[in-house]
Amino acid sequence: MGSGVYENENRRGAVPRARPLWVEEPARRRRMPDPVRTAAVRAVLIVAVTLTQATVAFLLAVAGSWLSFPMALGAIAGTVVATWGVLDVWITRQTWNQRYGVVSVPSSTARELRRDRRRARRAARSGHIPVASGGMR
Repeated sequence: MGSGVYENENRRGAVPRARPLWVEEPARRRRMPDPVRTAAVRAVLIVAVTLTQATVAFLLAVAGSWLSFPMALGAIAGTVVATWGVLDVWITRQTWNQRYGVVSVPSSTARELRRDRRRARRAARSGHIPVASGGMR
């Protein structure tokens, strides 16, 4: 047998087998939520502009240009904005996780507390005295 590239290697006019341009592989990590990704892209762009601005300010200072002082002030302001951008990513991620990222597993504390409260309510309805439940009302 041959290399396996052709469908029928025994015939003379063998036609090459069509191969896909790329093969999709499953993602290693889950995709970031849209608000977090938007904040991350914004932060990366701000940081890139700030680093470029700081580099230009440094080169202007080395060259002795009068533009170095305004550019240095702009780079300082850009650093403040870039810090805000990175903090925005962190805060947006935390907020999204608090709102939508609750992972409910059978051993979770919240589920156990709900189970205890249900048991206490059932026992109260049936006339039994509940044994110390772990939940709060």
